[in-house]
Amino acid sequence: MREVDVTDLVGRAVDGSPRAVARLISLVENASPRLREVTAALTPLAGAARIIGLTGSPGVGKSTSTSALVTAFRAQGKRVGVLAVDPSSPFSGGALLGDRVRMQDHATDRDVFIRSMASRGHLGGLAWATPQAIRVLDAAGCDVIFVETVGVGQAEVAVAALADSTIVLVAPGMGDSIQAAKAGILEIADIFVVNKADRDGAQQAIRDLRNMVALADHGPDAWKPPIVPTVASRDEGIGDVVEAIDKHYAWLSAGGTLLRRRLARARDEIEAIAVTALRERMGDLHGDRRLDALAEGVVSGEHDPYTAADELIAAVTKDAR
Repeated sequence: MREVDVTDLVGRAVDGSPRAVARLISLVENASPRLREVTAALTPLAGAARIIGLTGSPGVGKSTSTSALVTAFRAQGKRVGVLAVDPSSPFSGGALLGDRVRMQDHATDRDVFIRSMASRGHLGGLAWATPQAIRVLDAAGCDVIFVETVGVGQAEVAVAALADSTIVLVAPGMGDSIQAAKAGILEIADIFVVNKADRDGAQQAIRDLRNMVALADHGPDAWKPPIVPTVASRDEGIGDVVEAIDKHYAWLSAGGTLLRRRLARARDEIEAIAVTALRERMGDLHGDRRLDALAEGVVSGEHDPYTAADELIAAVTKDAR
């Protein structure tokens, strides 16, 4: 394997080289041994991009909407990055990675970087490497980064922890639109988009969402998610979505909520890295006599699992010193 010059790679990515950006994201996805070095070089350069999450059930038009939003932000002269997460096959481990096929209009634009990522079984609608990939695009000078989730049902709430603004898309004729408000989806939405609004049932979907938003506990200074009808395939209503995104970002910045969200994002990332490292160290203990002894103690009733876990953590911590 060719030796990686991280400093040179980061420098070329900052200068706008798509190949360098792609290489850095590949290093992240593959958990390269140089990952720590890459992250250390990128972190001081990141933090300026606006991160916008898009989620919703399959077939609502997430990729079409993302493509239309990319066009709108490019018209403003913004550099745009897109991370589109596709589901991995539980059988082959592969993924179609088809979002780039749907976004061919931007294929020759050097100021648009589109990367499809396989979820690799990671829950929550995202790939495990998504936070690091966002950092790569941020450091590479993207003004706006779209993160499009897998779209497998009602559980893609992880995107809200990564995004400054989260857009939840629904479409008429795809079952009861109140389904969109279940399992935390209502709570994570900063903006609702009713796509394919030229279809029968669009107004009913909008009414259902308005009723659900009205039931939520919005304080006097809280953000109330707007509901924007669109027909993304014809670019109808996309300007209204951009306006809603801009208003939400202004609200985030004015009230200090943006900083609080980003602090929470950093805490989550640090915790995830620490837990992963701890899990790897505990994995090294499989077959270790100390772990076997603790397991035997739990089976015999000499220890309870929590006490055994405390002892295991103490042993791992001591070994790490």
